[in-house]
Amino acid sequence: MLDANFLKEKNARSVWHPMAHPADSINNPPKIVTGGQGVKITDVDGHEVIDGVGGLWNVNLGYSCDPIKEAIKNQLDQLPYYSIFRGTSNDVIIELSEELRAFFKPDGLSRAFYTSGGSDSVETALRLSRQYHKVKGNSGKTKFLSLKYGYHGTHIGAASVNGNAKFRTAYEPLLPGCHHTPSPYEYRNPFNETDPAKLAQLCLNALEAEIAFQGASTIAAMIIEPILGAGGVIVPHESFVPGIRDICTRNNILLITDEVITAFGRTGAWSGSRLWGIKPDFMCTAKAITNGYFPFGAVMISDEVAETFENDTTGLANIGHGYTYSGHPVGAAAALACLKETQRLNVKDNAKARGKQLHEGLLELQKSFDVIGNIRGGHGLMCAAELVSNRETKKPIDKPTIATISKVAYESGAMIRVSGNNIILSPPLVISEGEITTVLAALKAGLSSA
Repeated sequence: MLDANFLKEKNARSVWHPMAHPADSINNPPKIVTGGQGVKITDVDGHEVIDGVGGLWNVNLGYSCDPIKEAIKNQLDQLPYYSIFRGTSNDVIIELSEELRAFFKPDGLSRAFYTSGGSDSVETALRLSRQYHKVKGNSGKTKFLSLKYGYHGTHIGAASVNGNAKFRTAYEPLLPGCHHTPSPYEYRNPFNETDPAKLAQLCLNALEAEIAFQGASTIAAMIIEPILGAGGVIVPHESFVPGIRDICTRNNILLITDEVITAFGRTGAWSGSRLWGIKPDFMCTAKAITNGYFPFGAVMISDEVAETFENDTTGLANIGHGYTYSGHPVGAAAALACLKETQRLNVKDNAKARGKQLHEGLLELQKSFDVIGNIRGGHGLMCAAELVSNRETKKPIDKPTIATISKVAYESGAMIRVSGNNIILSPPLVISEGEITTVLAALKAGLSSA
């Protein structure tokens, strides 16, 4: 490792960090993480903490998953790269595709299109959904629907379907034809409705009204997160996602589930679609598909969509889309090993149990700290605490205070993620009961400092 003083001196000097103001990164230098073991990370000063963020929702199996590391090493020795553009393939990507077909069979998905990450996966699903309708002879179906507060990545198409202004405003104008409908966000919604079932129905009614206004004949697809992640862990009522599936089916609108976060066990089910009992037309995956050890993603495709493309004789189904690193053999090897370990460890069950512990612990903290306006979670290891300066008005907490809470929590043993006025927790799915207790204790110390 380079000298610690050198690293601190040069921190943020020559790199622009994602999701940050360049000047802020210089004035408030990022933590320099230099090591990881189990579910813990170590910084440049040797301070070790539990990673309550799980990398970025993606290190489901922790930092010591040797089978994935070995698979990457062995593949680098065997075949470090080759393209799978028309005319060539590789052995590992064929094997992975069969394993993914089996894993996602309950979701009605049987084909894979490979990408380099989540934003790529979303972009791919949006493009293929438009192409699908052209193949079917419905070339007027080009628009997209999505939910406010939803997050779908940073490419132009992905940013266009994002439902949060901070990912959009600086880059507008974006892709035309993208329309957003209300999310079932109990704490803040335009209906002033706190009953989950009633709110879900109001949001579904608003969706149907938007479809009627736009015209179903103009809409290609709707994209949703089964549980909204970066928007603040917004958990819908159990009727909501099945309701969307039904509305899309009745209006010949494809349904894309963005499961870049929720696939592979994080919700306590193997997929967010399975959690709510629906089958999408496309499913976007990435992140935990390689445990974060290699940039890789896959769009899973339903039988009906796949057969529409495969049976086409007009030439309209020729796919003019792809990435240099689509089907990268090293990524495929990492994904194969990761999928095997994910299933061997049956991490969805631990995610369910530890998620329950984390959610209940946060609810207990809410009783003691007025700064906690709302707690969200209850399905696996994805929870959020929304912090406010006044519970009655729900005014968001100020940035310096939440920054202090985060700093003290880190000093007390846990890395937590601050997003706006939310503290988001998404630790590795292999975290233990005792480690969850430590995360809650660290957060309590942070809250006590506010």
